[in-house]
Amino acid sequence: MDTQKWIDEGIKFVIEYGPKVIGAIAIWIIGSWVIKILLKGVKKALNKGDYDESLKKFLTNLISWILKVVLIIVVLGTVGVETTSFAAIIAAAGLAIGLALQGSLGNFAGGVLLMIFKPIKIGDLIEAQGELGVVKEIEIFTTKLLTPTNKEVIIPNGALSNGNIVNYSSEGKLRVDLTFGVGYDSDIKQTKEVLLKVLTSNPKVLQDPAPSVNVSELADSSINFAVRPWANVADYWDVYFETHENVKIALDAAGIEIPYPHAVEIQKEG
Repeated sequence: MDTQKWIDEGIKFVIEYGPKVIGAIAIWIIGSWVIKILLKGVKKALNKGDYDESLKKFLTNLISWILKVVLIIVVLGTVGVETTSFAAIIAAAGLAIGLALQGSLGNFAGGVLLMIFKPIKIGDLIEAQGELGVVKEIEIFTTKLLTPTNKEVIIPNGALSNGNIVNYSSEGKLRVDLTFGVGYDSDIKQTKEVLLKVLTSNPKVLQDPAPSVNVSELADSSINFAVRPWANVADYWDVYFETHENVKIALDAAGIEIPYPHAVEIQKEG
């Protein structure tokens, strides 16, 4: 066994690769420190932007992984590993994954847009994709709604962000659109006073904007009144149902008739 030969080879290896290994270790240490500094800056910027917590965590982790992959490639290149093919493999894998998860990536992008621009937030009453409900949760890929019948609806964020969204809660107030018809023998002025009193006596009906009552149509068998109370979003359905009940009671008390279909029986003698 030629010991001297092995010693010479070892010395040669150390001389050739020692500086590269030391450089790679130094790059790894310095790079890891720089990544920590950058991530702190990213977290600080996201916190200032008041972004959703789930979005902040996801973006922070995504940036962290990207920076670490870049650092690993730089370290491998420093020790002499051919990184061109390595980068090509990563790019090909990324393309394959992107094609396979095309729909999911669209939902992810939609979730990011929803969390950044905030057209909706948890607790909002919205109508989107043919569904009406209160926003229960906004996740990276989907948004969950709770319908008035207590059903959970899950909508992909891609479709949600690309479609029309009606946000009933954004302004804090909603107008309740109602129509009531009375007979043609009824006094219009008296009817308006009765209907308006029903609205103003309900504490859940807002006085600013003021409720309104106006003749909207002279129909075939009735004079129709457009009754427009305003309510807070949380009181919408209470105002809707209470107004129907209270209007019937008030019109009956005032002797004002609400038209309804009559059945006429004709008997033929003979």
